[in-house]
Amino acid sequence: MRREDARMGQEPLRLVQFTRSFHIGGTEVQVLELLRGLPSSYRLQVSVLEEEGPLMGSVWKLGHAPEVFSLEGSLLKPNTLFQIHRMSRWLKANRVQLVHVHDFYSSIVAVPAAKLAGAKVIVGRLDLSHWQGKARRLLHARMTRMADHVVANAEAIRQLLIHEEGLPASRISVIHNGLDLQRFDARAAEGLKAAIPDTGGAPTVIHVANMNHPVKRQEDLLLALAMLRHEGTKLNAWLVGDGPRRPALEKMAQELGVADGVHFLGHRSDVPALYGQATFGVLCSTAEGMSNAVMEGMAAGLPMVVTRVGGNPDLITDGERGLVVEPERPAQLAQAFRRLLANPQEARKMGKAARGFVARELSLEKMVRRHDALYRQVAGLPPG
Repeated sequence: MRREDARMGQEPLRLVQFTRSFHIGGTEVQVLELLRGLPSSYRLQVSVLEEEGPLMGSVWKLGHAPEVFSLEGSLLKPNTLFQIHRMSRWLKANRVQLVHVHDFYSSIVAVPAAKLAGAKVIVGRLDLSHWQGKARRLLHARMTRMADHVVANAEAIRQLLIHEEGLPASRISVIHNGLDLQRFDARAAEGLKAAIPDTGGAPTVIHVANMNHPVKRQEDLLLALAMLRHEGTKLNAWLVGDGPRRPALEKMAQELGVADGVHFLGHRSDVPALYGQATFGVLCSTAEGMSNAVMEGMAAGLPMVVTRVGGNPDLITDGERGLVVEPERPAQLAQAFRRLLANPQEARKMGKAARGFVARELSLEKMVRRHDALYRQVAGLPPG
């Protein structure tokens, strides 16, 4: 019996998905997948702090017109209290039973508003709060403690919530991000949308991350490439992403003497196809939640070299689906690259295992199903 059929005759669960905006990012993509995938027995509504971003068109196509609760650029204005009370009235008027809020700024409005309205609220904690200062971390911890339940997308985040913020384990669920393999494969099959540099037949490592925050540590990749170059090993690199740190990284590549093999590709809409052209992938951050970039590299069948931080060890078991190194250790990165280059058969085996893990453990259906079960539990409804 289909889940929708089993619930016929029941009142729909009135659920609000609340996120900051619909720019392209891991959180926003996961929210969109929940809107697409949850069964028709839900009465879904969407709210945002800013009605903007390239994914907004997809939200509209799904039939949702987001309710906007703008902070007007600052938490420190009286407007924040106004938006909390405004959202509380909106939740009551729409008889909302449950709010799932996905980011720090939105939680400041959604958690107290839900409490005032008598609705349940789930807070998503999707990174290690590495970008926040002390005051914001304390505020985020306070909002999280007020919530009825918390969703983390990696075990490392669950451990942080328990040991640093004092949350009971019973109020935390770990639900990994989901990836739609069929859609990913279709995007890969569309091919490249723009030209790529000629590698001259040399192997290529691909790194997909923004260039906004030092936490991504593209510098360590450049240093590893320089070490390999010094010993005569040629490895090209594609750095996909953009941001204010890009000029300094380009200058560093020049100074290290690797600029001829390091290609800054900027933002690309054809990342699945790019992965298909690479030899292996890397993510060398000092902090991560559950990285969609790593998941997509795995989906493409690439062995991934990742740092032992955040959700990376949830995805990559060292020597099985890729290689795991310590953060800020470019020499370890270089050694991992050497191993993959010297053992192409082993690398292919790791890539195949990575693809299988995504299909088995990180399917979109599994992610949606686990959220569905949690929503019903927190709302006090019987299982579907």
